Amino acid sequence: MSRKEEVYKPALVGKNIPILTLDNKWHRLFTQTEISPQIKEKEKELNDLLKRQGKLNNECKKLRSIKTKLRDEIVSLMGEDGKADKAAQKKQEENKKLIEDCNERLEADQDELLDIEKDINAVNYELMLLSMEVCYDAIKDNTEEIEQIDKWINQMRIDLKKNVVRKQERELFNQNLYSYMHDIFGPEVIEIFDMKYNPEDKKLK
Repeated sequence: MSRKEEVYKPALVGKNIPILTLDNKWHRLFTQTEISPQIKEKEKELNDLLKRQGKLNNECKKLRSIKTKLRDEIVSLMGEDGKADKAAQKKQEENKKLIEDCNERLEADQDELLDIEKDINAVNYELMLLSMEVCYDAIKDNTEEIEQIDKWINQMRIDLKKNVVRKQERELFNQNLYSYMHDIFGPEVIEIFDMKYNPEDKKLK
């Protein structure tokens, strides 16, 4: 038993697994993640089995219809006394032989259908395991990226808070320094040196 079977098989006991390639939801899985070569291979194998199953079911349906017509014809060839003339008897025998041929073909088709159903279930199961493995790998990779982004966001929040404090400290420094210079040197001297910084325009945030 492979690793993936060991992980998933216990959870799948008794579960009714839909035929995946006939399920639109399964196809939508691979609009979210890439389809692997192994999945493509199993998808084709499963679809080929389904086509063969459909062909055999149609053939069985036609054979049953032919059998019904042959039986009806045998009955119609009977006379009012329940007997048939030689020509009718010959036709009846031919029909009986054809019915036997139909029965043999039906038996062979039904045996093959039983085998195909087992194969379909086995391939469908393998396809499901491959699909789950691909999807969970994608989720794992995506989760790791989410965690990295989350760390980056948290670090950015920390850095933002630090920089907000640093900005406020520097604004306060400039405001105090300008105020001291204004008090010491007076507005006339400040104007001479063309001090463009005006702390009133830089309100603390």
